[in-house]
Amino acid sequence: MQANHSLKSPVAKASRAIRTSPGEKVFTVFNYVFFILLGLSTIFPFVNLIAKSLSSEAAVVSGMVSLYPIDFQIGTYRYVASNAMFLNAFTISITVTFIGSLLSLFMTTLAAYPLSKPRLRGRKFFIILYLFTMLFSGGLIPTYLLMHTLHLIDKLPVLFLPYMINVYNMLIIKNYFEGLPDSLEESAKMDGASNMTILWRIILPLSLPVLATIGLFYAVTYWNDYFTSLIYINSADMKPLQLYLKELFVSSTDAFLRTNVDASLNVSPQSIQAASIILATLPIVIVYPFLQKYFVKGVLVGSVKG
Repeated sequence: MQANHSLKSPVAKASRAIRTSPGEKVFTVFNYVFFILLGLSTIFPFVNLIAKSLSSEAAVVSGMVSLYPIDFQIGTYRYVASNAMFLNAFTISITVTFIGSLLSLFMTTLAAYPLSKPRLRGRKFFIILYLFTMLFSGGLIPTYLLMHTLHLIDKLPVLFLPYMINVYNMLIIKNYFEGLPDSLEESAKMDGASNMTILWRIILPLSLPVLATIGLFYAVTYWNDYFTSLIYINSADMKPLQLYLKELFVSSTDAFLRTNVDASLNVSPQSIQAASIILATLPIVIVYPFLQKYFVKGVLVGSVKG
């Protein structure tokens, strides 16, 4: 009995030691309430958009719609999904995001790999050059003149070529590469593998977390960017989705939609705007869950080393 008592006493002491004080309990409850309210405040606008996109014209115009649809209808989505301008802008954005993300990830990886090797001559000098571009740039006018000289104005490549490498993303990948064991490369070189073989066959398969994370960063950036197209794109058939949405909201939306939307659909301009936004967010919302398992790990591992 004494032995059992002696075994239980440390456990009892530990349980008493970890008991939280009333102040800590209040603080914990406050944190839960605060973050729940904060999360709801970020979700509410999105839910409100969904409700408006599925509500009738009378309900939306009268301001009755808040968190759930009134007089449910899907005419807004039928209109948006069949709108030639929306579909063309959607296709442009998908193309730019896909090509731009792949090329940016490719170029960023090629820059990060050699800079992660201390044996590279002039390594510090090249890193300083990259860091310099994070602090200073030529500005909008010189960049526009360069794109004009290269005959890229109003061309699809102008939407991703000027921003091919993000230095911050490159540094994250570089730091991740530096954290990989050197013995992997040494053993591969003993087997006669070249630097490119080591990169593609050994380094990249081990770097999926950081590559998926940076790929998502690039994809979100390209998908949400409208300023680049605002500066360099003039043709209506070359405008990406975000520029289309921007023009949809700042133009005379009511007059445009009322002359182009079938009255039998029973939808309001606000409903079509909401449906367009919902459809524009779907690609990123669909892709993110597949990359979420890599997201936190890739950012933390790639940013710990200096």
